[in-house]
Amino acid sequence: MRAIIGVATLLLSASAAFASGGIWCNVDDDAVAFDVGAGVTRGMGDPTFNFRGDLEIKTRPVGDDLRKTVFEDPNLTQYWLDGKELRLNIYREHQLADAYNYVELTILTKTSDEGVYDGQYTLAVYDKSADTDKDGKTVELTGKVSCGAE
Repeated sequence: MRAIIGVATLLLSASAAFASGGIWCNVDDDAVAFDVGAGVTRGMGDPTFNFRGDLEIKTRPVGDDLRKTVFEDPNLTQYWLDGKELRLNIYREHQLADAYNYVELTILTKTSDEGVYDGQYTLAVYDKSADTDKDGKTVELTGKVSCGAE
């Protein structure tokens, strides 16, 4: 009987350790539209899984390689989630012939309600073909963002 109770307790505690939730953020303003999200495990450092996202920079010309970007797991370079803040750093390079361009999306939020995080995004865009001075300047777009977590 003790063995059955012990095994049942072990199985119940193991299932709680593998519980998961998710994080997501989206924006649709005059400059950009994006939707990003990932699953988040509980325990073991709370790693993310299945990170995906789509970004459209509305201020870039149609047909431009940097206008639309798809994000995947390796593009989520850093994240922070606790009961007070949700922070994401998302980076993706675009290679064109001998030029490397990139977009870097940084999301900084604070909780406004249980599971709701509001704050700011900063999108840094580096376009080597537009960098006539070759000094590495980026164009930054900023705005408000709303995120959620469970």
